[in-house]
Amino acid sequence: MTEYFLHIAIISGLYIILALSLNLIIGYCGQVSLGHAAFYGLGAYTSALITIHWQVSFFLALPVAAVVAALFGLGLGIPTLRLKDDYLAIVTLGFGVIVDLILLNLDVTGGPDGLARIPPPRLGGIDFRDKVWYLLLVALVVAFTLGLISRLVHSRHGRALKAIRDHEITARVMGINASAYKISIFTLAAGLAGLAGSLYAHYITFINPESFGLHTSILVLTMVVLGGMGSILGSVVGAGVLTILPELFRRFADYQDLAYGAMLIALLIWRPQGLLGSGKISRKFSLAKNRAKKER
Repeated sequence: MTEYFLHIAIISGLYIILALSLNLIIGYCGQVSLGHAAFYGLGAYTSALITIHWQVSFFLALPVAAVVAALFGLGLGIPTLRLKDDYLAIVTLGFGVIVDLILLNLDVTGGPDGLARIPPPRLGGIDFRDKVWYLLLVALVVAFTLGLISRLVHSRHGRALKAIRDHEITARVMGINASAYKISIFTLAAGLAGLAGSLYAHYITFINPESFGLHTSILVLTMVVLGGMGSILGSVVGAGVLTILPELFRRFADYQDLAYGAMLIALLIWRPQGLLGSGKISRKFSLAKNRAKKER
């Protein structure tokens, strides 16, 4: 039973990193991304491949995975972040589908069979196959992510991001380089997702493309919306709740996607600010507000 609770805690930590990174894009930059799991998968596959084929240490593979995912984020962000709302959501969704198809069809990634025998981390005499040690490792990366994002959003850069989110035209008039900020945040969020992917690959020791598809992107998005867009603590709470709930209702696993979709719709209509959100950013995505706007 202790092993089971440790496993849930580790998976919760990985989802906290993913939710925090996606919240940077949605909650603090006001952009919509439906392909965040693609960066998660890129980090996982990068880390797994270089440790399997080149016998690289996990502690070198971890930052490499983050850099590779960040570079893909930069490559996607430069041409697409001029788009807004629905158009950006469609492009990021398409990117996620493309990455999924590439992982399914390349021989080096194992295709639909995935990659097995991914080596767990080792450091001196510490064997991270012990879940206690792995939980400590994940907790350190979660603490790093929390510290980094907290420092960022409470700095002058964070104030610039909120200005862009709330009214981009006004922010540009005030001299804020909105394009550079949006690309930088998208790149940073992709890199953090890559960190989570590396940790996932070396914890499970087996990966396949199914773990990084649209289902995962929607799940992470639901975590952000549930906890509250623009709330760091909200991302932590949302990730924790939606990691534990599926375990409690495992017998209804076939209906999880339906439940996530229904939860998203209900939240956006009746409580768009989420459990801990401030409510300001949520008005941008509120279905009720958009419906009223159309009626006018």
